Amino acid sequence: MAKLVRTLSQNPKCYLLHRMTFILLIALIMAFFGYGYMNPRKQRVEIIQAGASITIRKRHDVQGVELPKMVLAQPDVLTPSRKDVPVMTPWLAPIMWEGTFNIDILNEQFHLQNTTIGLTVFAIKSYLVFLKLFLETAEMYFMVGHRVNYYIFTDRPDYVPHFHLQKGRQIIILKVRGYARWQDISMHRMEMISNFSKQRFHQEVDYLVCADVDLKFSDHVGVEILSPLFGTLHLNFFFLSQENFPYERRRHSQAHIPEGEGDFYYTGALFGGSVMEVYRLTKTCHQAMMVDQANHIEAVWHDESHLNKYLLHHKPFKVLSPEYMWSEWLYYNMKNYMGDLPSSIKRIRVNVLKKHKNWPN
Repeated sequence: MAKLVRTLSQNPKCYLLHRMTFILLIALIMAFFGYGYMNPRKQRVEIIQAGASITIRKRHDVQGVELPKMVLAQPDVLTPSRKDVPVMTPWLAPIMWEGTFNIDILNEQFHLQNTTIGLTVFAIKSYLVFLKLFLETAEMYFMVGHRVNYYIFTDRPDYVPHFHLQKGRQIIILKVRGYARWQDISMHRMEMISNFSKQRFHQEVDYLVCADVDLKFSDHVGVEILSPLFGTLHLNFFFLSQENFPYERRRHSQAHIPEGEGDFYYTGALFGGSVMEVYRLTKTCHQAMMVDQANHIEAVWHDESHLNKYLLHHKPFKVLSPEYMWSEWLYYNMKNYMGDLPSSIKRIRVNVLKKHKNWPN
């Protein structure tokens, strides 16, 4: 042993090679024996208490999936999957477009982890009218083949429609108070998601997807979106330059983003990640909104402004393209400077529904 130490000390290159080999070996051992690291629910998070009470913990048994052996051609890593759109952010997070991922490989990975996804939606007051279509289309296109908990926040539990769900999926109704304005509902959403993430979500699901209720799923939305933290590009501003982004520019707001800063503008209608990261995001945004409220200021786009401030300083691991948040009526209003439907939009996966002009505020 002493002879080996003298040899290594006299030959730095040899020492470096042995050290790198040792580190690689340790990493492989951790990956093999520490499989739980890949599962967000198995990570120990001090900020989320393990002893939180659970009032509903109902699961449908899902049989083990026999996965066929997949034989795939060698990928061409030097050729980008799409050349007509940006597929990577400056911080090397993938931007999800049709043609940039293999859903069969991803489904197999997430099945092996026995992943459960939570989908949160707020159906309060007049917005309850959108819930039936939201759930119907989610059953058709959202995370098909995977475990899903639909967390429905509502002030009218008796009006939540009944559905025959796919196996391994369930609806959980969470009663909350109603608010006079939709802006107040939107602002308090961050508080409620934060509280429930700490109290129960972390024991029930691995990932949270937070969506607006006035959405219609129109094509596949699956595990390709899942990552520790993801945001969705806002259709209105994807084709515009940074100076046109509607960031909060007033310095005395906690959502303030100075001129010349910012990379993307994200919609508040679809975001998510692991329960731990969603908890951090929603707690931070809620605390910032409380400071603004104490200073008698409301950010220009409410919780969406605070979301953009958070994602500017806490970069998402994945970014969803406008395929995941399309609006025919918004696009119609933009045709003057956009022209026909961009060829880059090959699939429209989620549609924003138009509200009539007399919709209550």
